[in-house]
Amino acid sequence: MSDFAIHTEKLSKAYKIHHSAEKARYKTIQESILSLPKRVFASKDTSELFWALKDISFEIMQGERVGIIGRNGAGKSTLLKLLSKITEPTSGEAIILGRVASLLEVGTGFHPELSGRENIFMNGAILGMTRSEIKAKFDEIVAFAEVEKFIDTPVKRYSSGMYVRLAFAVAAHLEPEILLVDEVLAVGDSEFQKKCLGKMGEVTQSGRTILFVSHNMAAIQQLCNRGIVLHEGKVSFIGDTQAAVSYYAQNVKTYESADLAGRKDRKGAQWLRFYRIAFLDSADNEISQVLSGQDLNLRFYYKSDRIINSATVNIAFNVRGPFGNYLTNLNNQDVAQTQMQICKEGYFECLWPHFNLRSGSYSCALFCSVNGEIVDWLQSAFSLLVEDGDYFKTGKLTGRDQGDFLVDYKWTSHDA
Repeated sequence: MSDFAIHTEKLSKAYKIHHSAEKARYKTIQESILSLPKRVFASKDTSELFWALKDISFEIMQGERVGIIGRNGAGKSTLLKLLSKITEPTSGEAIILGRVASLLEVGTGFHPELSGRENIFMNGAILGMTRSEIKAKFDEIVAFAEVEKFIDTPVKRYSSGMYVRLAFAVAAHLEPEILLVDEVLAVGDSEFQKKCLGKMGEVTQSGRTILFVSHNMAAIQQLCNRGIVLHEGKVSFIGDTQAAVSYYAQNVKTYESADLAGRKDRKGAQWLRFYRIAFLDSADNEISQVLSGQDLNLRFYYKSDRIINSATVNIAFNVRGPFGNYLTNLNNQDVAQTQMQICKEGYFECLWPHFNLRSGSYSCALFCSVNGEIVDWLQSAFSLLVEDGDYFKTGKLTGRDQGDFLVDYKWTSHDA
């Protein structure tokens, strides 16, 4: 007997997208009625197939913990919906051996008119559990979800936080062989997210199979032993977790273009001009996304009308947070590294070891002066789009709402 839990073969899902030939504007009822014959007999509306997933093939063994990684729109949620039997594939097949519990978007799997209590028993029955088995887990589920006062209230009256707490508690405690979890955990607060990750850690130790979709790379690295990277509806990489995370960082374009050659809104004398910025990891591979905790090299490529063997250079870039607030400024003056060579074409390089910004999008300005003369200065020169990585090498991070920076530190205990 095979020991796989999930096997897919050329699994594909397409949606038909309709395009109207008429301009998209609001019409009065009279206009709509008068134009109906024309639209019936002379319609030029067109449609096309959009492949959300195309030829997805992989095998997941029983007890494996697999992270599904990819940009928004890569097909991650569609894949989980197919595996959960929420939607049917257009072609291909998925063979699943074992009871499946899914936690996808809020609202999936619960009947809004039923109470929390009734939904717990209904979900357990769907999973094939007996009433006595569900009763044995009932108190633990309610306590975890923190909905004791509302357990006999119809779930349509729950807040989104209450809803997702109960949905996760049901999915995690009713002991399915296979647990599918989407990024829905982001709905909860930071304390609840930590609680969920702790529970998922327990589930992984029990030998059950988990598919976990998340943009939190630290959680992926902590919980999963293998990763699948999706890009534009196709599998682009399958391997161990660290290799999958590294592949995603190197190959998935997730930051704004740093091609500066055509920028007209620059200041300075401009006999030296920046034309490209590149991000590189510690192995000198050019990457397309930054993970907190990694060593990051930033290369600022320039072209110059002058060659100077030794010049006093001031090169700097500042970093603004999502709300425009200044977070930090990295410049070569503070570290006393200002004597540099100016070439016909070259680059300045800045090493940011153990990159310590949290997940988010950061805008950076770029400035350069040579021998006291400003030569190139660009506002919003490039953007850093950052994902949380395993900064502390423990698989644990405080909630994103606790700050923008991560800091190296140590704790010790002493006798006073």
